[in-house]
Amino acid sequence: MRRPLAAVLVAAMLAVPAVAQQDWAQQQEPFEPEGYRTDNYRAPVPATLEGARVLTTTETEAIWRAKSGAFIDVLPRAPKPKNLPAGTVWRDAPRKNIPGSIWLPDTGYGALPSAMDDYFQRGLMQASHGDKAALLVIYCLADCWMSWNAAKRALAYGYSNVAWYPEGTDGWERAKLPTGEAQPEPRPEQ
Repeated sequence: MRRPLAAVLVAAMLAVPAVAQQDWAQQQEPFEPEGYRTDNYRAPVPATLEGARVLTTTETEAIWRAKSGAFIDVLPRAPKPKNLPAGTVWRDAPRKNIPGSIWLPDTGYGALPSAMDDYFQRGLMQASHGDKAALLVIYCLADCWMSWNAAKRALAYGYSNVAWYPEGTDGWERAKLPTGEAQPEPRPEQ
């Protein structure tokens, strides 16, 4: 009788750490902040964005193939170094994104200077053709808070049909979907 009881006690003791580990892992999942994320932009993102539809790669592809939404890429663009020696040729790193996207770099930071805020609003207006009910699909890379911030900001501007694609071009390329060479929309000097 002691052996079966001992086996039950050992099993119960082993089960507790597994449950505790699971609870700890759930507590570590990113949550939606009240405002915008302002640091550590390349980190796990939440599974939700209040007011927006969160898309899988399959859903994003269906929208893209049906041409039923405007795609907005918010990946930041590396700035030209200010201290380059005279005569140095600077070439921007190429960006491949979802074909047909409008690239509005640097619009996913937690705080935007006034000129960048205006740039983002003009870009969304262009993408939506002035229709705040038009479907906007906003993305960047996987584990990139820039797209989360930008989608949240689009909602704050009054757009009512915002979709966030958290896997971004990483998920798109993993699915072996086509990409195209991108050029950013002309932006204000900062």
